Amino acid sequence: RSNAGETMAWSESVDTLLANKDGLAAFRTFLKSEFSEENVEFWLACEDFKKTKSSTKIASKAQKIYSDFIQADAPKEINIDFHTKNDISQNISEPTLSCFDDAQRLIYSLMAKDSFPRFLRSEVYKELVKKHQDRNQKRRLPFL
Repeated sequence: RSNAGETMAWSESVDTLLANKDGLAAFRTFLKSEFSEENVEFWLACEDFKKTKSSTKIASKAQKIYSDFIQADAPKEINIDFHTKNDISQNISEPTLSCFDDAQRLIYSLMAKDSFPRFLRSEVYKELVKKHQDRNQKRRLPFL
């Protein structure tokens, strides 16, 4: 269970938020409410993909990411420019561990500049901070 300090720390950076299990869950909930959870899902899929060791798995995971997030009319299509999408489409037949890096950077930047600040202003985040502050208050003042 995360405490108020940890919840407050999420506001420091997207990295801090994404690296924390509870922070990530709260951010995903927020993105779902905005119908844009595909961004964080794509980012997580890329993080997982980059850890892939087996060459057969690289090909199948790359294909899955491509069909889920990149190709036209993908079920969770991410919003990236034509040039980046085109590069991935041309290289998907022989994918490397870095084939989604540019797209991942774009999506990360989009989350950092757009979704993340909105998350910090959201009721979801404010409620979590308040809940953790209240809980800490009760711990310090057991007679309440």
